[in-house]
Amino acid sequence: MTLESALLARADSKCELCGAASGLSVYPVPPTSDGTAEQSALLCEACQYQIDNPGNEDANHWRCLNDSMWSQQPAVQVLAWRMLTRLRAEGWPQDLLDMLYLEEDVLEWAQATGEGAVEEQGVQHRDSNGAVLEAGDSVTLIKDLNVKGANFTAKRGTAVRNISLVHDNPEQIEGRVEGQRIVILTQFVKKN
Repeated sequence: MTLESALLARADSKCELCGAASGLSVYPVPPTSDGTAEQSALLCEACQYQIDNPGNEDANHWRCLNDSMWSQQPAVQVLAWRMLTRLRAEGWPQDLLDMLYLEEDVLEWAQATGEGAVEEQGVQHRDSNGAVLEAGDSVTLIKDLNVKGANFTAKRGTAVRNISLVHDNPEQIEGRVEGQRIVILTQFVKKN
C-alpha cells in the first residue's frame, strides 16, 4: 500500500483539516517528516498553500479546525495547533487552543518550527493602566469616543468583549460596539 493510498483510506478521501474532497495530496509535516503516514497528512491545495505561506491565511477557512483539532492523528494535531497559534489574534483560535490538549512529544513536534515563538517576543498591547491585553479579552471604555463614519459615540463605561489585536500597531485593538466593528486606541480602555 502506498503512502497516498494509506492516507486516503485513513482520511476517507477528504482533507484531514478542512474536509475538502478535491485537490488532495500528501503533506509531510515539517520539520523532520520521515515520509510515513504517521508523520504526514492528507491536505487540499488551499490548506497546503496557507500553511506554507504565512500571511496569506483566510481565518474563516480555518474555522474547520474546531472539528479537525480533535483528530487522533498526531500529524493533524500538530498542523491544527500551528494554524490556531498563527491565527490566535483573531480571538476564536485562542479559545480553541485553550481547549486543545497535546501529548508532550506531539507539542514538541508542533513547536519545532518556531510557530508562535516570534509572537511572544513581539509588540505587546497594553491598556491605560499598563495591563497586557490579549486577543479575546474584555475591556471597558474609559472615555466617550466619537466613532468616525458610523455617526455614533461609544460611551464611557461601555464593555467591549472578545477584542482582537492589531498586529502591526500596539496602540490599537478592534472590538464590536453597538453592532459595529471599530478600531479603538488602547489608551482609552481598561482591561476587565
